[in-house]
Amino acid sequence: MAEPVLELVDVRYRYPTGPEALRGLTLSVAPGERVGLVGPNGAGKSTLLLALAGFVPAEGLIRVAGHTLTRGTARDVRRHLGLVFQDADDQLFMPRVIDDIAFGPVTMGLALEEVQVRVHEALHAVDLEGYETRAPYHLSVGEKRRAALATVLAMRPQILALDEPSANLDPRGRRRLIQLLAGLSSTLLVVGHDLDLILEVCQRTVVIDAGRVAADGPSAEILGNRELLESHGLELPLGLAARM
Repeated sequence: MAEPVLELVDVRYRYPTGPEALRGLTLSVAPGERVGLVGPNGAGKSTLLLALAGFVPAEGLIRVAGHTLTRGTARDVRRHLGLVFQDADDQLFMPRVIDDIAFGPVTMGLALEEVQVRVHEALHAVDLEGYETRAPYHLSVGEKRRAALATVLAMRPQILALDEPSANLDPRGRRRLIQLLAGLSSTLLVVGHDLDLILEVCQRTVVIDAGRVAADGPSAEILGNRELLESHGLELPLGLAARM
C-alpha cells in the first residue's frame, strides 16, 4: 500500500486561555483520498486544519507528504498542504485577482513563465478566466470562494484542505463548487456541516467530536447512520433523509 500522504498520531492542542481543542487525535489519509471531516461546533475540526498547516503549535506527530511538521519545517509543509479558509477575505488581499493567485508562486521563487502557467491553470480550474484584473472586493461570495481556492491551486499542493467551503453560497454557487471539487485530482480534506456536499465529494467521512476521532468509514455508511450522527449533534444529509 502507498505511504500515507497525511499522518497524525496523538495530536493535541490546548488554546492558551481555553479548553483542550485536540485530545489525542490520530488519523491517516492515503494519496488521492477525499475525506470529509464532520462534527458539532467546537469539535476541533477547524483547529485541526490550522494545526496541519503549522498555524497552531500542536503536540504529537504531524507528517505531511513525508515531511514531519516542526516549527522549522512549517513553511515547507505549507507547500504540500494548501489551506482554503472559510472566509475568502482572509486570503484575498491584493489589488487584483491575478495578483492574489500569483502571490504564492512568486514567493516560491518560480520563474515568471512558470508563474504565468500556474496562474492560468488555476483560473481555468475554478472557471474564473477573464477575471484577472477584477478587484477581489467586487466579486460575489461564490467568486471570492473560487478565487481563494485558485490562490491555493496555483501552489500545486498534494493535499487541499477546505474549511466550510459551501458556507454562504447560493444554490448555483454551491453546485458549481461541488462540480469543481469533484473534478480535482488532489487529496482532499473537507471540513463542513454541509453533509450533502460531503456525501457527493468525499468517499470517506471522519466524525470528530471533543477533539478526537469518533467514527471513520465510507461516507455512505457514516452519513447514513442516523443514530451515530445524532449522538454527535448531526443530522442525516437531506438527500438521504428524503429517502427514509
